[in-house]
Amino acid sequence: MMLKYATTDQAKAASGLRMIVVGGVPSPWSEAAKGLLHVKNIPWMPVYLDQQDRAQMDWARSDSAPVVFWEDENPVSDASQIVSLAQRIAPDPDLVPEAAASEIMEFINLLAAPDGLGWHRRLQQIHAGLEGHDGGFHPKIAAYLGAKYGYDPEAGALAEGRANTILKNVSARLETGGDFLFSNRLTAADIYCAAFMALFSPLPDVLCAMRPSTRAVFAHVSDETREVLSSGLLAHRDRMYQDWLATPLSL
Repeated sequence: MMLKYATTDQAKAASGLRMIVVGGVPSPWSEAAKGLLHVKNIPWMPVYLDQQDRAQMDWARSDSAPVVFWEDENPVSDASQIVSLAQRIAPDPDLVPEAAASEIMEFINLLAAPDGLGWHRRLQQIHAGLEGHDGGFHPKIAAYLGAKYGYDPEAGALAEGRANTILKNVSARLETGGDFLFSNRLTAADIYCAAFMALFSPLPDVLCAMRPSTRAVFAHVSDETREVLSSGLLAHRDRMYQDWLATPLSL
């Protein structure tokens, strides 16, 4: 499903739900938020993140994405806030069932919050870029992201191991949950889990068009990481996109 992206001025003048998202790459924070809105069938207006657009930066109060705007409320940007807002706007389908709500939100934070899976995977890619290793961002991009996200060499060297530990925990959760992670039904946790696999194994080009150089960075993993991914995480990802989420991705 191809989205029609609006300008900042158009979005500011509009009502309803608007969201600033990263363009050109399957950023899991943005793609998971898109997935929530798709499953809940919430109409929304997409805007590309543009850090050179001062009006956008002032409006969003952030130089990152996603940032979600609902009517005249203050914008929200972290995953737990976005999930809560989507639940409030469209309670049905319920993607955070009460019986497992705290576990689901903890799981989402394990992936999306600072010091979570995405955080450590990004540090790993920054570290590889700055150290001249395979699988790293271009040194200029790595330097920019490193400054933005507080990179230091010690944390960068530990990032792969920390990311793999989280992946193993996620895989173990999936092994006990059947086709879904919680409650034997689709929840927000499944959507976030599927989206975050892009950091390790993007969907094929026909479903997720990317620059080859960017795909090479995202897809470069160690043998240990590849083994964990093959334990069921990528199969779960494929089920989610086949049965629930929109493809091809509109990046």
